[in-house]
Amino acid sequence: MGLVKQRTFLGGIHPPGKKHQTEKFATETPPLPPEVIIPLQQHIGAPSEPVVEKGSRVDVGDPLSKCEKFVSVPVHASISGTVTSIEERLHPSGMNQLSVIIENDGKDHWRSDIQFDQDYLDLSIDDMRDRIRDAGIAGMGGATFPTHVKLSPPRDKEIDTLIINGAECEPFLTSDHRLMLEEPKKILLGIQIMARILEVKKIIIAIEKNKPDAIRMMRKNCNEGNFSYRVPGLPVKYPQGAEKQLIYAITRRRVPAGGLPMDIGCVVHNVGTAVAVYEAVAYKRPLVERFVTVAGPGVQQPKNLRLRIGTPYQYIFDYCGGLKESTAEIIMGGPMMGIAQSSLDVPVIKGTSGLLAFEKRNVLNKAENVCISCARCVDACPMKLMPTTIANYVKHGYFDKADEFNALDCMECGSCAYLCPSHINLVHYIRYGKSEIVKRKKKAKVA
Repeated sequence: MGLVKQRTFLGGIHPPGKKHQTEKFATETPPLPPEVIIPLQQHIGAPSEPVVEKGSRVDVGDPLSKCEKFVSVPVHASISGTVTSIEERLHPSGMNQLSVIIENDGKDHWRSDIQFDQDYLDLSIDDMRDRIRDAGIAGMGGATFPTHVKLSPPRDKEIDTLIINGAECEPFLTSDHRLMLEEPKKILLGIQIMARILEVKKIIIAIEKNKPDAIRMMRKNCNEGNFSYRVPGLPVKYPQGAEKQLIYAITRRRVPAGGLPMDIGCVVHNVGTAVAVYEAVAYKRPLVERFVTVAGPGVQQPKNLRLRIGTPYQYIFDYCGGLKESTAEIIMGGPMMGIAQSSLDVPVIKGTSGLLAFEKRNVLNKAENVCISCARCVDACPMKLMPTTIANYVKHGYFDKADEFNALDCMECGSCAYLCPSHINLVHYIRYGKSEIVKRKKKAKVA
């Protein structure tokens, strides 16, 4: 099995990995919570519409919503029980979102048609995509873009390479690592389905070198068949797992500004997405659970967990021995790109790769100083932008100038802010600038 040359992308940083907390811990499955909170919006795209009402009886896997738009996916019941309400609840994004609340009946009774289909490989490509859409699968790496859309490239986009993302470059997170060790066959079966849908033969499973056991496991389980598998061990650098950086590191192809991976013949999917695709196509099993890392210095017992979608944070931290009194911040996702949470009454969603708890001493609240023009942010930026220049234009309201400096290309990885000796909140400024630029362009288009 040939290997890709050991290359990497331009820029990037090397934050401490901190993966020792959980990388050796096998994934545990906690008892089901007494109640789940399932937001209807867990994906990029149009929201789905509820198809149940208060008092409805549901089994695991029953659809709770339907989607009318192409770029959208439904959500499903993750426990069996009764819908007690459909109301606005706090979402991990910090906004309130319409959610379905289900009270657990303690039976964990699954929808009857969720069972193995021995003829699933004989399905047409369209039927496979339909099962993936109906299962509500959105990218499990955190981006939550509907998977069936990424598996439906326009006819003028010739895809020749499928990249499976097992890099998991964010500090603390090990849920993908454990998934590759514990479910390698499901990952590969899901890859084969996606490769068939995309009609590609070249498959690259990209894993960073700090997971040698995962690299060995995936290489061991690769069945060559009609596909050309490669499992390179990539140099450890953040943000290696970002789509554009991963593609460049492996293929030396550059995604054009404002473009997509399919513009250069590539499609990227996360290892968790591959498992979900296999279960959707082979079993008609909706996406109702995912692997999550619970870690950080603020949690008593760090763990890797298999959790049902909708499980409240409070229930999860209680299962992990609780939070330390010194805990000051909870982040959903990784410490670089994750979202700080304001409450523990928030549920796990499809994009929840980790829940991290940090003590007060870990949370930096240093005063912002004047830029000293050191250019560290420019050197670190994987998109080769000028973060301080963009941030300054945003601060003074010059959004057109920020746009000229390609603010919209910022992936918000946080590399610039991590290295800034003046503690400037560069990502915050740029994120705000991006939202204003998009808003103004929409207004101009309407006008």
